[in-house]
Amino acid sequence: MDLLNGKIKTLYFKYLAAAFGSALITSIYSIVDMAMVGQYHGPEGAAALAVVAPVWNIIYSLGLLMGIGGSVVFSTLRGSGEGQRKASNEYFTASIIGSAILAAVVWVVIAVFDRELLQFFGAQGATLALAREYVQPIKFMIPCFLFTQTLAAYLRNDQNPSLATAGVLAGGIFNVFGDYFFVFTCDMGAFGAGLATAVGTGISVLVMLTHFWGKKNTLRIVRPTHLLQKFRKISVTGFSTFFIDIAMGILTILFNRQIMAYLGTNALSVYGVIVNVSTFVQCCAYSVGQASQPIFSTNFGAGKPDRIRQTLRYALCTTAFFGVFWTVLCLAIPNQFIRLFMSPTPQVLEIAPRIIRCYGLSFLLLPLNIFSTYFFQALMKPKAAFVVSISRGLVISGALILLLPVVSGADSIWFAMPLTELVVAIYVAYMIRRYTKQLTSEERMVSHE
Repeated sequence: MDLLNGKIKTLYFKYLAAAFGSALITSIYSIVDMAMVGQYHGPEGAAALAVVAPVWNIIYSLGLLMGIGGSVVFSTLRGSGEGQRKASNEYFTASIIGSAILAAVVWVVIAVFDRELLQFFGAQGATLALAREYVQPIKFMIPCFLFTQTLAAYLRNDQNPSLATAGVLAGGIFNVFGDYFFVFTCDMGAFGAGLATAVGTGISVLVMLTHFWGKKNTLRIVRPTHLLQKFRKISVTGFSTFFIDIAMGILTILFNRQIMAYLGTNALSVYGVIVNVSTFVQCCAYSVGQASQPIFSTNFGAGKPDRIRQTLRYALCTTAFFGVFWTVLCLAIPNQFIRLFMSPTPQVLEIAPRIIRCYGLSFLLLPLNIFSTYFFQALMKPKAAFVVSISRGLVISGALILLLPVVSGADSIWFAMPLTELVVAIYVAYMIRRYTKQLTSEERMVSHE
């Protein structure tokens, strides 16, 4: 696949298919776990996995920090000429070293302080017991969860997106069947769901590692110079993608605590379902960003703005489709989502439709806002990506989650995310228009020279 000269439509949709499959299967890990645990343990099981959700956000976000941050620089260097191959592999090596350090830190923290973390995330009583039961087997495979994100990002940028998808698919398939076998056939409950997820991610990593013995591989472990400077550049470039997942964890904690304070366990179980639906929507947005980022980065490095604009048009149309699709589903069939993830009580079925329909309005603009961070990063505009991620992930959203129940009543908390996405989308539209005009101006300057 020639990112510099190939037909944009063919490249984009080939990368999109691979990225979408990878993102979809990744989301299935937590989705299937909640469905199985919710069916086995009822609303308490769904609430327990809602509490565990921030753990995934932390692990995956650190993998994206090293993977996306490093691979953007990697592709930009590759696009600027073959003479940059050693420099690009220094960034690959730095990403692997950084991932190993972060994995070790997270591994120790979750292994030793799982009770305290889960309590901080909102777990209480039976919910805490089920959450700890689920996390127990996952503790042993935490580095694999982080490395799947890092490796997948580099495989896509090394022109092997299909293997990244195959790796995640292999682990996901095992997880789906393993969940049912361990949870119900072996009667392991929440522990069985965690065990299936742990083994599944190990399979994913093993499949992805086969890239390094293939003919397509151009990734090399080399001795990096100025390692700390490379860590800094990787972190600055990848921060916005990293913060999207971290922010989801922060928001989940805030929601968990506010829901328990104002609305109770039934509302928390419904929110647990929303978190998983939102994971699907985010993965759709990730797939657009991950499909377009290698094309953006490589052509930005090569100074080909027209190819960037073509890719942007396809990406914007795709985000619009995903936004409408998921919003319509939430408005049309809210209780079907509930039945998918748990064995609901009448009380849960009564409150769920209004909650899901209100929160689901945020899905209309969520794909655009998340995709924009990949676009800004690929054009080496980390400040704009930072504003988007910090605004929707903490500043605006966090303020609304805390203030709306106090000012407008407990149920108004469900409008926090729709309002956040609307405000952020206005900024995103302005900045995309601005940077697209800059590309046009730069192209004209080059043509005159």
